Amino acid sequence: MTNRLAGETSPYLRQHATNPVDWYPWGPEALADAARRDVPILLSVGYAACHWCHVMAHECFEDDEVAAEMNARYVNVKVDREERPDVDAIYMDAVQAMTGRGGWPMTVFLTPDGHPFYGGTYFPKPPFLQLLAAIDDVWRTRRADVQGNVTALTEAIGRSGRAQPAEEIPGVALLNAALLNLSGSYDQEWGGFGGAPKFPSTMCLDMVLRTWLDNQSENAELIVSTSLDAMASGGIYDHIGGGFARYSVDRQWLVPHFEKMLYDQALLIRVYTHAWQVFGQARWAQVVDETVGYVLRDLAHPDGGWYSAEDADSPGPDGINHEGRFHTWTPAEVVATLGPARGAALIDWFELGEANFEGRAIPSRLHHRGQLDRPSDIEAGRADLFAARQLRPRPLRDDKILTEWNGLMLGALCEAAAAFGRDDWRDAAVRAGEFLAANLRRPDGRWWRSWHQDGMPPARHDALAADHAALIDGFTRLGELTGQARWTTLATGVADVLLDHFFDVDDGGLFTTPDDGEALIVRQKDLLDQATPSANSLGALALYRLAALTGERRLANQADRIMQIQSRIISSAPLAAGLAMAAADLRRAGVVEVVVPGGEPELMAVVRAGWRPNVVLAWGEPFDSPLWDGRQAGLAYVCRDGACRLPVGSAAELADELATASQPDSRREGG
Repeated sequence: MTNRLAGETSPYLRQHATNPVDWYPWGPEALADAARRDVPILLSVGYAACHWCHVMAHECFEDDEVAAEMNARYVNVKVDREERPDVDAIYMDAVQAMTGRGGWPMTVFLTPDGHPFYGGTYFPKPPFLQLLAAIDDVWRTRRADVQGNVTALTEAIGRSGRAQPAEEIPGVALLNAALLNLSGSYDQEWGGFGGAPKFPSTMCLDMVLRTWLDNQSENAELIVSTSLDAMASGGIYDHIGGGFARYSVDRQWLVPHFEKMLYDQALLIRVYTHAWQVFGQARWAQVVDETVGYVLRDLAHPDGGWYSAEDADSPGPDGINHEGRFHTWTPAEVVATLGPARGAALIDWFELGEANFEGRAIPSRLHHRGQLDRPSDIEAGRADLFAARQLRPRPLRDDKILTEWNGLMLGALCEAAAAFGRDDWRDAAVRAGEFLAANLRRPDGRWWRSWHQDGMPPARHDALAADHAALIDGFTRLGELTGQARWTTLATGVADVLLDHFFDVDDGGLFTTPDDGEALIVRQKDLLDQATPSANSLGALALYRLAALTGERRLANQADRIMQIQSRIISSAPLAAGLAMAAADLRRAGVVEVVVPGGEPELMAVVRAGWRPNVVLAWGEPFDSPLWDGRQAGLAYVCRDGACRLPVGSAAELADELATASQPDSRREGG
């Protein structure tokens, strides 16, 4: 027996297709049935790789007693937060307003018209049964109390959509104050920001790296190097197969929740690439190589594009799913694979001698921080452990393809391919760009958010502002990488859609949903960097860069209005404004365009040799931009605001020009 979720494309929703719960997917049918029955909606939100989502599913949604209570008292709706982050964000804001915290699985009770009045996260079976009865009683006997909660919560969750712009675009003083605030939460011993649980905070690290480029601050270098070394040495990094888990439950980055998300790989590839370009540490190049290798090996669709995630759980010898089972080891397993002598060496290298997770050990270099370069015998043993691990039952792979996350990965891979001169990575980036253009773009030029090969049709759900922002950045960088004008032209088309359908013409900033999309109970703006960049921060950054390449000033003007909204986030919540600070820093420094019409190799190598975050590159095929008018092949032109300096023809001359042109007009003193 299956329920309505059997026909959905989301792997997460299909995981619940055989539950005894009478699930609906999100949509008007569920709301109409709740209104007809005059019962609340029980909204459950999660994602396929979520460990605690699986736990609650097993304890509650697969249980006949719980399902009977849910079906009798509620209309039950399942949402994949990755397919519908617009829905998730509204109700997560409500839960956080009620409880002071959030997370997944998320459980929210709604009126039949979709307004929240109570919620929480994970519930075991006994308290969940009590909650089901209590909410039902309140609904039937204290409807006025429900309406009071609805009124307060609706006001709270609508605040982002009513955000007012600051009078000015963020400047040096605001950035310095935000960086000082940010440095106060830096963990001096283990890197990163804040305590446990600890997330990579890649956008903040990237911003700190920008400050080093301005002033060579020892403190900025220490924050970046300590954080990157600690993450790559801990168990959050997969030392056997490459790639990063989503976050660590401890300060030391040792014990992760083992799910591996595409967006984390993209953001971490980017910051390790930038740090390698600035400081030249070979160990960070190794992390980039192994993380890209993981994505291209385990998350790549054969036709291009990348799947979303791998699960935290996998079956053990008992056939039952256990968190981290695929990634952890016992000393006996290592010895059985490698023999006593080689096994002892690998146990010592990866610190597997003592159990640190449910009777097993997580490979790490926690006590040898930053010592990642493996001797040949250790590397050979690692390869053998990887081969043995491949024979284990694998974690579930969430094989839907999301436009936003693919755009993030596309941009990161383009940067890494250019920095490291990897033609194979460039080819993978081109395949991904072609996949997105062929499968996620609608005939009318609009975009879808989600694609799954088993879907009928495979693509669905209107793309959101974050999807468009990530596409602009990804396609722009693909144009810079390949010299093919089609990608820059495509990025411009996406920017047009973003500004036509998401831009708030009254107050500035980008709404999460399009003006002609599904009408939810409020229309929010995605303002805060969380696990992924905020749509407004990434949108502003991408529009500034694209404006410089195309000469279309309107793009930069709209980015300015976005930054007036983001200014208040920078001042009030710098840990959630790393990319907003980067966009403001780019605006302050001014974008420098380097035009190399013939793609002369020595000149191109100079541009790509180091990370200059305010430099964009135009080369190869000309496109409709004044930067190309009258430019000669074999020369390089360094331009700002459409005005180009005299051309240079040697690599040394270009390096000198870039050293001057890349300096901002007003250097930041903080950091």
